[in-house]
Amino acid sequence: MKQNHYNLLKRFLQGSKALFLLSMTASGISALCDMISPQIVRVALDQALGGADASGLPVWVRNLALQFGGFDALGEKIWLFAMAIVLVALLKAAAQYIFRVANTAASERMVKTVRDSLFAHIVRLPFAWHMKHKTGDMIQRCTSDLETLKNFISEQMTGILRILILLGFSIGFMFSMNTRLAMIALTPVPIIIAYSLYFHRKISEAFLNCDENEGVLSTMAQENLAGVRVVRAFGRERSERDRFEAQNEYYTGLWMKLAKPLAAFWSTGDILSGTQILLTVCFGAVFCIRGEMTAGEYIAFLSYCALMIWPVRMLGRMISEMSKAGVSIDRIAYIMDAEEETDSGAHLTPELNGDIEFRDVSFSYESGQELLQNLSFTIRGGSTLGILGGTGSGKSTLVLLLSKFYTLSPDSGSIRIGGIDLTDIDTAWLRKNMSVVLQEPFLFSRSIRDNIAITSDDAEDEQIRTAARIAALEETVDAFPKGFDTFVGERGVTLSGGQKQRTAIARALIRNTPILVFDDSLSAVDTETDARIRAALRERFRNATVVLVSHRITSLKNADQILVLDSGRVAELGTHEELCKAGGLYQRICEIQEEAV
Repeated sequence: MKQNHYNLLKRFLQGSKALFLLSMTASGISALCDMISPQIVRVALDQALGGADASGLPVWVRNLALQFGGFDALGEKIWLFAMAIVLVALLKAAAQYIFRVANTAASERMVKTVRDSLFAHIVRLPFAWHMKHKTGDMIQRCTSDLETLKNFISEQMTGILRILILLGFSIGFMFSMNTRLAMIALTPVPIIIAYSLYFHRKISEAFLNCDENEGVLSTMAQENLAGVRVVRAFGRERSERDRFEAQNEYYTGLWMKLAKPLAAFWSTGDILSGTQILLTVCFGAVFCIRGEMTAGEYIAFLSYCALMIWPVRMLGRMISEMSKAGVSIDRIAYIMDAEEETDSGAHLTPELNGDIEFRDVSFSYESGQELLQNLSFTIRGGSTLGILGGTGSGKSTLVLLLSKFYTLSPDSGSIRIGGIDLTDIDTAWLRKNMSVVLQEPFLFSRSIRDNIAITSDDAEDEQIRTAARIAALEETVDAFPKGFDTFVGERGVTLSGGQKQRTAIARALIRNTPILVFDDSLSAVDTETDARIRAALRERFRNATVVLVSHRITSLKNADQILVLDSGRVAELGTHEELCKAGGLYQRICEIQEEAV
């Protein structure tokens, strides 16, 4: 196991180690009970009933027999041996009960710890990391891979003590009774270990392939469920079904392919185990006929041989399951090893009502073509900046940089608020004082009230209503039978596009932050509602710095300044009146939109 995997497991086991140790102890006691029962039968047959010499028995066993009048007396009270076996069975049952309860509690507590750790870590990962990884695959790692890891620890790892006890005591007792027969019985064991190691590599590779393709299948299902309206709107049900079935067929084929080495693994084990029992029965019978073994030893030997088969098989299975668990812990570790979003600056918490300056800002994604090139402009504190530009001009990228979802490299310019470099401002403080309404509003599967109040822990009804009123949402919500308690479907599927956007706007406004950013978040509302929202914003948030991205001239014309982007560069900058006379891109777009009205 890799060192980072070991450290990760150690962290995951915090809070459940004591329970796992208790379960392993109980499992060990259960194994000891299995070891005792054959010896009771052996003594009953050989010493109590057969009158065999007892000098080879431990002193404490002979002393215990004397308490009942000796072995001859015990032969007349054979029911005492039966009671002893019953008592051992009851002790084993109690140990098994404790094992099950403690093991279940430990494994579920461990799973809770892992889930909590994964969720807390994932929500702190950088925005760029989430953009590079598929949601379905991440869900699969947090569910299926976690279940595989849990099964390995709770079913295989906790049985190690039991396996060692069964193997150690069984082999010890077998050699004490008949060395030659013990050697014969142990002949298949090295073969079992050797073929288990051989299958370990093959199973590991095949399981990794299956695991990765389960993530692909989960992603397809998640995307189709989330985008069901798009699929239905374009009549793509059959195409998406065929695509899903093709991937599912491939995934099923991988498991069928994995089934072959697994079947060979277990079949080989069955053959070797059967061979082991056959050799023990045949050679043991011969030794009994020759007088080299007593009947009690023979029966006890067969019992230990049968008990030894299970731990030997379990060792092989443990190696097999270790392959799967190794793959799963590696996939979980991939998430946990990802670096969380961190601040590299001075963690300053200044007032954020000053000027926002972009100084020679250039930016590209993953070393690709620059989307922003030497961008320089200033947004005066308390003013409104409108941003206009074509698709791919860098509008949304500019918003993401301002929110620190992406960061600039040292040689790519700087962004300053109130004269302080953005990298030196504490990220949590920045986002606490900046409300952002993204281009595609995301609503949670909760009520409208909960969706609006999600950004504030202590929002009151009047604050929620005020935010909804400014976002021109109050009248719409009041018309619903349940009002603000109306449940919103997944991703806001039960609301129209405009209603989702207005809910997202209300969610941003409830915090009353000094900086407001609207990334084309009025595109789905009509012109009249757009004007009402902008008028309410000017009235209520006149001291806030507002960044308004839009394709609609009517949404931008009342801004204090309008920035026109073209291929990541500043094409024009000025007021609506100035740009309408400049004869540039803004004027052409304005004329086109006016003609379309």
